[in-house]
Amino acid sequence: MADLSRWSFPERLQPKQADLRFNLQAAFDAAVLVRAEVPEDAFTASILGTERVGNGIVIREDGLVLTIGYLITEATSIWLTANDGKVVPAHPLAYDQVTGFGLVLPLAPFGAPMVQRGSIATAEPGDEVVVVGHGGRAHSLRGRIVAKHEFAGYWEYVLETALFVAPPHPQWGGSALLDEDGLLLGIGSLLVQDRESLGGEAQQGNMFVPVDLLVPILDEMLKLGRPSAPPRPWLGMYTADEKGQLEVVGLATGGPADRAGVHLGDLVLEVAGARVTGLADLWRKLWGIGPVGTEVTLALGRNGAVKQIRVQSADRNDFLKKPRVH
Repeated sequence: MADLSRWSFPERLQPKQADLRFNLQAAFDAAVLVRAEVPEDAFTASILGTERVGNGIVIREDGLVLTIGYLITEATSIWLTANDGKVVPAHPLAYDQVTGFGLVLPLAPFGAPMVQRGSIATAEPGDEVVVVGHGGRAHSLRGRIVAKHEFAGYWEYVLETALFVAPPHPQWGGSALLDEDGLLLGIGSLLVQDRESLGGEAQQGNMFVPVDLLVPILDEMLKLGRPSAPPRPWLGMYTADEKGQLEVVGLATGGPADRAGVHLGDLVLEVAGARVTGLADLWRKLWGIGPVGTEVTLALGRNGAVKQIRVQSADRNDFLKKPRVH
């Protein structure tokens, strides 16, 4: 596993208590290290690895940890490390594919304080923020919001509103984004490296999933391990916007698109006879056709010709290993 302790931000980028209105040490103590072990035969092992390390933040007095879901997907073993070095086993309690959030429940008390949740409703580009990772001040970063807009991911994922922060945190996965009052605004999801997404102001930054999305689904995630809403149709077709063309850049092995004969390099032109205008439009059209199991007709550009392929959509969750207990 990666050792996250052998680096630190330059002093000038680290947050300082004198500049902030909240208890910075309490925020450091609420951030935990998340280490997950995943079986080699897990569906996501080839993409995300079998040993995953990232961050999480305590959001409830019983130690419930909010993190980014890809760290804990299909995990059979999870360990949490508190800021004081205490290590406890934990259970992957819930994962929501729509938001990307994951919840981890410690199986022993470890004394970390909780942070209060805020809202991105009043967060705007230019606002100063703190990105907190496990390991205290040396692993935390003073930055600012550089953009706030829609985000579409190649893995069949869309957020109507996401926050983009610069400079980037090198261990962004599960890191906590706090406003100037110490309220949680979002959870770190990925590194972004294009100026368009970052409002033209930075070459690199992090995308954060807004914590607002947790509020309507939290109770169901705690009770059921996932929200009760019907799952979205899934094709297992990783698609990127390459200079205005939607190109298939990856396929989930054994997934619906792979089985139907979609090829790497195919250009997605239409979904069910409707032209697609961008990545978010592609996924929304897919989700709007019908429930899981609906057959989806894709018009694909291949070698200068247009090929029609029918793909029977599936529930991505059916391909994933489930926790042994809940």
